[in-house]
Amino acid sequence: MPLKDCVFSPRDIRSSTRHSRTMDQQDNKIAVVGAGLVGAACACMLSRHGFAVDLFELRSDLRLSSKLSVGRSINLALSARGLHTLRLLGVADEILERHAIPMYARMIHNVDGRTEPIPYGASGQCIYSVGRKYLLELLLFRAERDDNVRLHFDHKLLRARFHQGSLEFSTPDRDAVTKSGYRAIIGCDGVFSRVRQDVMRCGRFDFEQKYIDHGYIELCIPAKDNEFQMAVNFLHIWPRGEFMMIALPNQDKSYTVTLFMPFEKFEALTTAEKILKFFETHFPDSIPLIGRESLIQTLTTVEVSSLASVKCSPYHVGGRGLLLGDAAHAMVPFYGQGMNCGFEDVSILDELFTALGTSDLEKPFETFSEVRREDAHAIVELALYNYIEMRHLVNSVWFRLRKKFDSSLHWMFPKFWVPLYTSVTFSRMKYSECISNRAWQDKVLRNSLRSIGLLALGVSLAYAASRMRINVRLH
Repeated sequence: MPLKDCVFSPRDIRSSTRHSRTMDQQDNKIAVVGAGLVGAACACMLSRHGFAVDLFELRSDLRLSSKLSVGRSINLALSARGLHTLRLLGVADEILERHAIPMYARMIHNVDGRTEPIPYGASGQCIYSVGRKYLLELLLFRAERDDNVRLHFDHKLLRARFHQGSLEFSTPDRDAVTKSGYRAIIGCDGVFSRVRQDVMRCGRFDFEQKYIDHGYIELCIPAKDNEFQMAVNFLHIWPRGEFMMIALPNQDKSYTVTLFMPFEKFEALTTAEKILKFFETHFPDSIPLIGRESLIQTLTTVEVSSLASVKCSPYHVGGRGLLLGDAAHAMVPFYGQGMNCGFEDVSILDELFTALGTSDLEKPFETFSEVRREDAHAIVELALYNYIEMRHLVNSVWFRLRKKFDSSLHWMFPKFWVPLYTSVTFSRMKYSECISNRAWQDKVLRNSLRSIGLLALGVSLAYAASRMRINVRLH
């Protein structure tokens, strides 16, 4: 099954011109709720199509703070889908040149301290470690420089009324503020989306939210003598079957370390002695890197964060409302596709506006729901599967043999045999097609192994029969 591009092919992007809001634009307003990564990117994209955009955010402007909200600092793995959208917005080069660290392989850490790299794809293919706070700041500054976009922080959404084109907020100085006159309201407000709650009120809406019984805590490997303490161009993984730890490099030469495991195991680490014994048993090489005091301090004082996934449909309310990013399809972080998938939502909507126009928003919104639902549900499931792969399967002989086999065939037939991870991470193939492509490959392998087995059996039987004939002649 050959490699296919996304449903809307990438196109040449011309730089957009900045415009001041005119009276015509005042009648062409769109509200974007949620000034996170996807919301900020969406606001910039909408401006390119001539919309006047109000971007609302529950929190204060994070650019005025030195820290992110608790539980929001998992490093981001930027790959092809996200880069496509950042190029659309004209910020990809700055990110890649100044703030992204390439990671060419997984570096597996065994209990005995041995390490072994497993490349992600073909030579030179990599994903990029990018700090969430930096990337969000860059997108907010990009939005702020656009005359068509206005930022509104400290706005807590109370109610979205899609058919009236109005929003009700509370702010630090007012209990109720109404904003109105919007052609459409777009919800980019995350896994616990308030906009999605109001979409549910419109009826005929499917929604599913699942928590997994594993949580996470973040640790840190600091720089030493202003240098990285481990090999830098890798995503480091300590796979331990039921749980795992990962580490991604940062610009300041530190590593953000995340420990994922069942809640009951976290709950068992009640004392300094138990914490140190646990790490000495499972992650001994990490102790001198993280530091004993830091381990004890973090695991005795920081609350374990939860991991949830969300599926829903449809994503639109006529031409008056739309859900993007985690508001539409939240996933666990194990495929590194949450941000990339959300950014891809933005680029697909951009392509739909170009293909279908913006005079009737119901056409592009409805088409977005139709083309995105199956793919969004597919990547939610793939993200759950990759957790099993990362914490367990990477240690199996079969997994490594399959990885080498896939890489070899991909090198020989790059358009014909595309490994699952390569199709998800290094292409814009639809997520659902990535899964069907893998299923086709599995079928080919099963049939090939079956044929080889039958051939070997036939050769063995023929050899045995010939030996029997020889023995009969001798006697």
